[in-house]
Amino acid sequence: MIIYLRAWNIGRTPFPNDDEGTYLAQAWAVRHGAGLAHYTYWYDHPPLGWIQLSWLSWLPAWLAPDQPTFVQGRIAMLPVAAAGALLVHLVARRVGLGRPAALAAMLLYGLSPLAVTMSRQIYLDNFAVVWALAAFALALSPRRHLWHHVASGAALAAAVLSKETILVVLPALLVALWQGSDPRTRTFSFAGFASGFALTGMFYPLYAILKGELLPGPGHVSLVGSLGFQLGSRAGTGSVFRSGTEAHTLLGDWFATDPLLIAGGAAAALAALAVRRLRPVALAAVILALVAARPGGYLPKMYVIQLLPFLAIALAGMAQTAVRAAVQAVPGSAGRPAIRLTAGVALLATAAALFGPVWYRGDRDTVRTDDTTVYYDAAQWLRDGHIADPARTRVVTDGVLWLDAVDAGFTPGTGVIWHYKLDNDPAIEKTMPHGWRDIDYVVSTPALRGERQNLPTVRDLLAHSTVVATFGEGDGRIDILKVGEVGEVTKGGATE
Repeated sequence: MIIYLRAWNIGRTPFPNDDEGTYLAQAWAVRHGAGLAHYTYWYDHPPLGWIQLSWLSWLPAWLAPDQPTFVQGRIAMLPVAAAGALLVHLVARRVGLGRPAALAAMLLYGLSPLAVTMSRQIYLDNFAVVWALAAFALALSPRRHLWHHVASGAALAAAVLSKETILVVLPALLVALWQGSDPRTRTFSFAGFASGFALTGMFYPLYAILKGELLPGPGHVSLVGSLGFQLGSRAGTGSVFRSGTEAHTLLGDWFATDPLLIAGGAAAALAALAVRRLRPVALAAVILALVAARPGGYLPKMYVIQLLPFLAIALAGMAQTAVRAAVQAVPGSAGRPAIRLTAGVALLATAAALFGPVWYRGDRDTVRTDDTTVYYDAAQWLRDGHIADPARTRVVTDGVLWLDAVDAGFTPGTGVIWHYKLDNDPAIEKTMPHGWRDIDYVVSTPALRGERQNLPTVRDLLAHSTVVATFGEGDGRIDILKVGEVGEVTKGGATE
């Protein structure tokens, strides 16, 4: 049911994010042997996330070969969502939840409108959280084998190599390892964990060393330089507590989508810090929440993906704790399963009454909304041969449509250009000695138009182009622009 809900209407909502197109294009580059990215790889994120996406590319090619590429990428995320739901159940069991409570945790995570929306999108966080949950499951393994703890360290490294921000859960994972290890061999368990983490994680800096790109220097990108940008130079989104900031708006959007899991899970995580078995997942949730709330930091919309599974487990765990406490408070309840069953059913009914209406509205909107028709139409326009000689034509697109243009016959990299690279990649600038005049067409999307204040070439292209086709209307429309000439204006592909 969880995967069916994620798959239902997956290509129609939500509106594509440019990051989705970026990771999908990078996965294409890996799959076709073009390197770790479709342009110069500058170490903005470790590459394991889109490497995994490239491994899953056979699935959409089999199920939906004629769909726009962003839809194919979202289909490839379905196995990742399935693995995440199963691991939520497994971790819940290993922190002491009974089968009903563990199932409740999986449903809290699987049916949340926020999780349904975010996990179907092509985000690195979805890969990272699966590996992080696997690390917790291995650290808490009841068998307490040394290789489980080595594998836990390796799994955390895989999580970090998928999305580096997940590293903040390390203290919580060490608490889980402490609880999951035998006191007599705990030193070996921690040494094994550290070895698994270091040996797996070392491949990333080793790659940079072998490429001569570990340290900053003239004429090349660097791992250390990119870390400096991410940690120090990148513009922040403001405080979540200050009205009008990007972070505050984003937090409001999260609460509007699923107020119950966000608020209830946060309260449960704080309470669960006092419960020994629940402490690892509660601490992970609290740390992730504190990082999101730090003043002046950068808070992306997909960050909540990392938080949701830990909130769900903490909430289900505290519900189980409350039921057990209530049962024990009833005189003569010892050994009477009927009382526990009655308390569990009452709690389930209460949860259904609280969560049901909110989640029904949110999930209903997800499976009914159509936000992406303009991208379907623009992708089809590119593939329908409206541009006579794509191999000799230069077109600028956003990240989402870049791969559709490649499929339509445009030359990757220099023939179809991701708009962000126009003023940020010297290799592209060298191929444009006349600036905007070297471009033939622009696919003007909301993401592209949103960068015209930051990218002078984008601004010049929009100022010297004529609309030849348009799809949709208002700020969400997509225009096909011919650069430097007056063209025949069409709407929806039909001549007006």
